Amino acid sequence: MKTTTKIKGISKNWLVIKNRQIRNLRMRFCKYLANIKLTRYEQGCAYKCERRFLAKFPVFRGSLKPSAFMIAGTNSGGGKTTLTLGILRALIQRGVTVSPFKCGPDYIDPLFHQAAAKCSSINCDTFLMGKAGVKTSCIRNSSKSQVSVFEGVMGLFDGNAPGEISGSSAEIAALLKLPVILVVNARGLSGSIAPLVRGFARWNSHVRIVGVIANFVGSTRHADLLRDSLKLANLPPLLGVLFRDEKWKLPERHLGLSTELPTEEWLESLGREVENSIDIDRILELTCLESPLEYNGISLPNPTTRLGVAYDEAFGFYYSENFDLLRQSGVEICFFSPLHDAELPPDLDGLYFGGGFPELYAGQLSQNSSMLKAIRDFADSGRIVYGECGGYLFLLKSLTDLDGKNHPMLGLLPGEARMGKKLACLGYRELETCAESIFGATGTKLRGHEFHYSSLSGKPPQNPLFYAQNLRGEQFPAGSICNNVYGSYVHLHFASNPAAVKAFAKRLKR
Repeated sequence: MKTTTKIKGISKNWLVIKNRQIRNLRMRFCKYLANIKLTRYEQGCAYKCERRFLAKFPVFRGSLKPSAFMIAGTNSGGGKTTLTLGILRALIQRGVTVSPFKCGPDYIDPLFHQAAAKCSSINCDTFLMGKAGVKTSCIRNSSKSQVSVFEGVMGLFDGNAPGEISGSSAEIAALLKLPVILVVNARGLSGSIAPLVRGFARWNSHVRIVGVIANFVGSTRHADLLRDSLKLANLPPLLGVLFRDEKWKLPERHLGLSTELPTEEWLESLGREVENSIDIDRILELTCLESPLEYNGISLPNPTTRLGVAYDEAFGFYYSENFDLLRQSGVEICFFSPLHDAELPPDLDGLYFGGGFPELYAGQLSQNSSMLKAIRDFADSGRIVYGECGGYLFLLKSLTDLDGKNHPMLGLLPGEARMGKKLACLGYRELETCAESIFGATGTKLRGHEFHYSSLSGKPPQNPLFYAQNLRGEQFPAGSICNNVYGSYVHLHFASNPAAVKAFAKRLKR
């Protein structure tokens, strides 16, 4: 049962006390606790409440040492994302500023991070960005906050090939020297957690696991067994648990991808649960940085062009770094909704349609006749139109959904697409442009990631945008070009070739 204790000598009007008075209050608080008889648990609770209160005031938030850590799992499906969201929201509830990151090319989890942390989440992927690009991006974005939280991808050591860590969470942890919090699925597990964690902790000397969080825990007794097993084996400590509860399941997924973000109520509740069951203070102590990250910011030029970016329920998969690089090249980003808007924003020089779920909204998209006409008229004016994955489908003649219903699309690129129930394509892509394009001269190289359930019907397009190669060395044409309209299934990461971004910006000026 929760109880509250009134401590004599401390003002009741804490929220209106000025900074100097708060300092005095803190000294009196600590002095009082030192002179009364409390158990160690009671003292810990009292100090924890005091830290939460003081974190609401800038004078004390500034004294929090910067921290950075990775939430990684033993395998996929272990609860990394749920725990990452809970930790992000718990920190936000404390008044701490955070920077979320996601390892790998995933464009779904960063949207979840954004909902929990109320700020953009950044992908970290050495294949797409290069090691130097990952470091620069992380320093730039971490310098804005007090705590940086990285979510891993799949299991900690799952990479591009057996026997190496390239493409894995471990690669990012080693590259950035991030301490790792290992998430273990504890369902049906007690003493066996010790050899499991020992294997992970000793697998790679460049990866440092500092603590463990157990998910799907059945009871407090179960949690005690897990904690004692790790302690007796002299392994990284159990920093907390998330008890088994159906309400912590993420929203239902369509074809393996979430179709809706967690609600604010759900995130708030998860944040409170994580605050109560996981030792956030201990995590911050174990993962504090020796010195604050410093980044000499880039001054953005005055925009010289305007790029319309489709952003709504149907189109929302973008790498945040792409927008940053475009802005650094003098491009103003103007968001609009192909679903809900009747017109395009004024004075645009180009259109960018990202990935998403156009198949779920194909009927609504095809019925927004005023928007379809505006986009077609825009393309007819000779201005640039570019689409990738879901955006590419929108540029085709038609899209057949999972129910077999055919929906007319924009018809700016040749071809028709049909949704399937099985994964059609997945993996990294190395790309080379087949002709002069918005990305520069013929032979311009870029990198990206492909993930889709749809397939093109009929013959492949005669004018492909790229020659593509996967990690197995297989080569094939990708995408298509029709005058000033460009598209492909590949989600490009512009950091793979910043010169191509400048070429894109320059082409918009024509």
